Amino acid sequence: MKTSTLPSLRVKPELRQAAENILRKGETLSSFMEESLRAAIQHRQAQQEFITRGLASRDEAKHTGEYYSAQSVFDELGHILSSAEEKMGK
Repeated sequence: MKTSTLPSLRVKPELRQAAENILRKGETLSSFMEESLRAAIQHRQAQQEFITRGLASRDEAKHTGEYYSAQSVFDELGHILSSAEEKMGK
């Protein structure tokens, strides 16, 4: 598979120095930038999927007329968390 390049990135010297200062042993600035880009893409995709699910949920609630209060959702999440903690022995 062929690779392609991204546009060069102009940054202030302070930002470049900060990035270089946190590189791990054997890590290059290019590999750090690629890893950061991949993480940002995954984060944006997750955000988009979350919004899509939220809008679908909203539409379903409008369609069915079935809504839940914030308190009932928090209570249910609290029960789920308590159950998980019990299973883990906390």
